Order: sequence, then C-alpha cells, then structure tokens
Amino acid sequence: MCRGLSFICPFVPSTAQGRDFPLKGKIGIYIDIIELLLALNSIALKIPFVKYHGAGNDFIMIDDREGTIGPLLTTEWIARACHRHFGIGADGMILVQEGEDEAGFFMKYFNSDGWTSSFCGNGGRCFAAFTEDLEIHGGAFEFLGTDGWHFSQRDRNNEISLSMTDVHTIDKLDDKNFVLDTGSPHLVLFTDQLENIEVKLKGRQIRNSTPFKEKGINVNFVEILAPGEIKIRTYERGVEDETLACGTGVVASAIAAAFSTDTNNHSWLVHARGGDLHVDFKHEGDQHFTNVRLTGPAVESFRGEIDLPQL
Repeated sequence: MCRGLSFICPFVPSTAQGRDFPLKGKIGIYIDIIELLLALNSIALKIPFVKYHGAGNDFIMIDDREGTIGPLLTTEWIARACHRHFGIGADGMILVQEGEDEAGFFMKYFNSDGWTSSFCGNGGRCFAAFTEDLEIHGGAFEFLGTDGWHFSQRDRNNEISLSMTDVHTIDKLDDKNFVLDTGSPHLVLFTDQLENIEVKLKGRQIRNSTPFKEKGINVNFVEILAPGEIKIRTYERGVEDETLACGTGVVASAIAAAFSTDTNNHSWLVHARGGDLHVDFKHEGDQHFTNVRLTGPAVESFRGEIDLPQL
C-alpha cells in the first residue's frame, strides 16, 4: 500500500517549451504560468486509507510513518471523514506513527468527533492487524498507546489478542454500578433488561450527568447470562452514540462482572452487538486484575483514498 500523500497536479504547459518566443507568445506563457500557480495552490492531496473493524467497531486506518499526514489533519476534517453520511464513516481514526526515542510505533487515536482520545481496545487490535498488513511485523507486535505499551498476537483462530491495562481500582457506586479505567474510563451498569434499555438516551444522560460531565465517561449496560458469560451494549463518549462494540468497555464489563459476583472465572465470553469477544485476566485479590487480554476479530472492510482540504 502507498505511504504518505499522493498528488493530483496539472502538467507544465506545452507553451513553456522552447527558447525564443515573440512578445505575444511570451504573454501566453506568462498566462499559462499564472494558471499553473493557481492550480498548484488548489492542489488536491490524496490520503490512502484502509477501513477495519473489530466486532463492528470500525476505524479509518492511515499509514503516517513518514509523519507527513498528522500535522495536516484538523478536528473538523477528521469528524467529517468519520461521518457516516458525508465521509467514509467510522467510530474513529487511527494513525500509524513512528514512536519517539526509539519507542517503536505509536497508535494515534481520534474519536469520531475529531478529538484525540484515550486508548481504544478494538482500535488497538485493528492497529495490530493493519501494521501486519503493512509488513511491519509478522503477527506478534509491541506498540505504544496513550496508556502505555501493548503486546498483540494473532492466535490460531486468526483473531487478534491484545494485552490491556491492569486494573487495581474499582469504584463501587452501589451493587449494580461500578467505575473503572481499562485504558479509558467506564461506568458498568448491570441490568436484567438489557434489550429494553434506550442506550443512546440513557447513556447520554449519564455521560453528561454532574459526576462525569467534565471529562466524560463511557457507559456500559451489562447483563450476566451465566458464570463467565455476559451481554453488553455501550454508549461511547466522543462518538456520542451506541457502538456495535467497545474493546475497553468489554474488558471493564468482564472485570466488573467478576468483581461483583466474586467468581473464580478468569475467562469471559462477551456478546456485543457486533460480535463476540473474549476477555482473560488474573484476579489477584480484591480489586487487582492483571495479565488482562482482549481477543477477537480484526477485519479489513475496504480501502481507498480521501481528499484533504485544499491547501
């Protein structure tokens, strides 16, 4: 796949070829040069992209290893590119960037509102699949996210398994509501009426309520189906809507389920609207959950090019 930017620009005018011209011919050349400069001023920059999804949680992936694309992007342009009617359509945008100080590769993540955000679990798994497609690695990969280092590996089922942030603090609001951070902040709310909840309406109310309004929070509505098995629906901040899956939300919900039921299950099957994901961890007493891993599909949907705003 092409790296960086490709350009669409006019050719040098044919009238500029040659050495000796009459005055009239020289005026024609000057006009052509002026037209050329005007055309170059409105040059169209094309950015190659690949669209990926992890259980329906979809992302625009861009190779920015040369560092030429990131500085050109604006919040408004990213939001429009992610718009499902006026752009490509996605829950977020991810750039592959060179890390600083020999840090390898960095996952630069933007929510669909165009703003940079905290870590995205499904985005991280798609990042691993995309960088494998770029031949940066052969299936096992370590990269830097906003919350630290992550290790990914393609398993024997051709799914991507990703190490996640350890959890050492869980804030129990009551018997059904828990707050924890799994790379992004989450509220986990347990219910036995999951399909009857208006997730967008209820999630937005909670996300903008007094305790969470300033920084925002992702809201997960979770139903426990059996020991080690839950069903989830998530309202994501930054997307400001329900998404088909949320990786950090899936992890938060599985850990909260294990914590709230005081179960010994260290492996959880999570049914999201966009597909199934697996969460594994070690529960090392009370609120300490380590060796956390998120596993599931990371699939290419399509690829193409998108215009940057005119220079």
